[in-house]
Amino acid sequence: MDPSNRDIQQGKVSRDDPQYLNFPNSKPGSGLNKFSSTLTREHDFPAAQAMLYAAGVPNEHQLKNYPQVGVASVWWEGNPCNMHLLDIGKAVKAAVQKQEMLAWQYNTIGVSDGITMGGEGMRFSLQSREIIADSIETVTCAQFHDACITIAGCDKNMPGVVMGMARHNRPSLMIYGGSIKPGYSKLLEKPINIATALEAHGAYIYNNLSNPNNPSQGKEELIGEIEKQSCPGQGACGGMYTANTMATAIETMGLSVPGSSSNPADSPNKMREAQKAAECIKICMEKDIKPRDCLTKAAFEDALVMMMALGGSTNGVLHLLAMAGTAGVELTLDDFQKASDKIPFLADMAPSGRYLMVDLFEVGGIPSVQKFLIAAGLMHGSGITVTGKTLKENVDNWPSLKQDQLIVHGLDNPIKKTGHIEILYGNLAPGGAVAKITGKEGMRFQGKARVFNKEHELDDALNKGEIPHGENLVLVVRYEGPKGGPGMPEQLKASAAIMGAKLTNVALITDGRYSGASHGFIVGHIVPEAAVGGPIGIVQDGDVITIDAANHVISMDVSDEEIKRRQQAWKPPRMEVTRGVLAKYARLVGDASHGAMTDLF
Repeated sequence: MDPSNRDIQQGKVSRDDPQYLNFPNSKPGSGLNKFSSTLTREHDFPAAQAMLYAAGVPNEHQLKNYPQVGVASVWWEGNPCNMHLLDIGKAVKAAVQKQEMLAWQYNTIGVSDGITMGGEGMRFSLQSREIIADSIETVTCAQFHDACITIAGCDKNMPGVVMGMARHNRPSLMIYGGSIKPGYSKLLEKPINIATALEAHGAYIYNNLSNPNNPSQGKEELIGEIEKQSCPGQGACGGMYTANTMATAIETMGLSVPGSSSNPADSPNKMREAQKAAECIKICMEKDIKPRDCLTKAAFEDALVMMMALGGSTNGVLHLLAMAGTAGVELTLDDFQKASDKIPFLADMAPSGRYLMVDLFEVGGIPSVQKFLIAAGLMHGSGITVTGKTLKENVDNWPSLKQDQLIVHGLDNPIKKTGHIEILYGNLAPGGAVAKITGKEGMRFQGKARVFNKEHELDDALNKGEIPHGENLVLVVRYEGPKGGPGMPEQLKASAAIMGAKLTNVALITDGRYSGASHGFIVGHIVPEAAVGGPIGIVQDGDVITIDAANHVISMDVSDEEIKRRQQAWKPPRMEVTRGVLAKYARLVGDASHGAMTDLF
């Protein structure tokens, strides 16, 4: 049995122990094909060699001497984030073969967060990260691949493939599928995107949806056009939402070629990455650069700097914790708070700002931002990357951010002097909670609790217009954590509806999580979650809740004695899901403050 990540973190076993790497019986060779040669040298595995010939190996020379590279795409047709990844994979395969290597394409699953948002399908989203990681680890180790190139598009794809790569720890890199272009509404005469569609729903329900260019425009026609025009083609959601947050973090940690996270999905640059990826994977094999060589504590610290400067998604906390745990790197909620305390929020990007990733690409892209932050002394830039160079070396010759650009503010003119991620503790969240506070909503909110035991209960109340303007309310959505959901679903439908309805008197807290497109006064990832007896499970309607981001506190105005009395009377609810993948996930998953991992015990 493999040692656990906790054993690795505590130093009980080496991260390079063959038992941990899942091939204790392997007898690797010394060339670039050191893993695949287990099957291809001499005639130890004639059946394996016969099947490899059948799969397309043209001759004995290539079989015996060429390394084998897995090309893993998270491709499927039903999601714009992923629909083009198979084509990128084909280009990668061709480029790898030109490098005198064998390339084997395969696939893993994806879940569209945008399509499942607000429905029962969203419960399957977070656990898909584990399936993706399992798939990458499984195929790489089972098939004795020497290296791995992954191609990811939607939110859980990126952390999933990196977790898989960190597990097998063979030379690997990730290509990001890139961002979608903004849509355009002829009726509104302005660019729109997926967040427009989500927030339009709240405006539609509360009769706030109108066209300033044509006040007589019917709301049915307007929302219909928004639905049709928000997503014009391939690519992931364009703001600094979860997909772009994770892509920029992973590029910053050195596991993508420079520019991958900001090259648009339909740009020539994106397809050119195939050739660069093939060159880099060979460099990694020649220099024995492995994922965990890139995934160091300093690299994670640089990723946190990027996340804070650009206003990244709260999901970045969850995924970076899981990636670090998988790589055996000690990363905690406190590291996020330390980064937020010292790194200014600089980028005027959606969801709270005006610009999208395609706009940032036009003024230099992520490498230009990295160059700026390294020069400012905010980022190490010293970590090794898949190019064989350090991050600083990668961006030294990259163009600086354009002088007249308005997207990334200077250090003397930040949007907020500190970061937007706040880690909160208190009698409501003794194990921690994650807030996204840009400062536009203020730093403190107090209101009376209105409790919902599932997200759909709040959605129903919003659909009926039952959440009023006026008195300050803290909407509490519980039993939506990793175990209680199960699956810790995103609650963008509710948060976007609140923004669209202009319910500025409302804050929203949950033991579930939010989309990267969420904004407003929101707190998620409350630990312990309600399903395991956390205090959020005993909040009652009318309890006064205070969210104090300046002092990192989330609390309810309930005495310790009353909390103890309520907890003694609390009974765990019956699990609605008792079999299948969600039931298995609920049994295995850890809490959100440790990344909601399934392989850390």
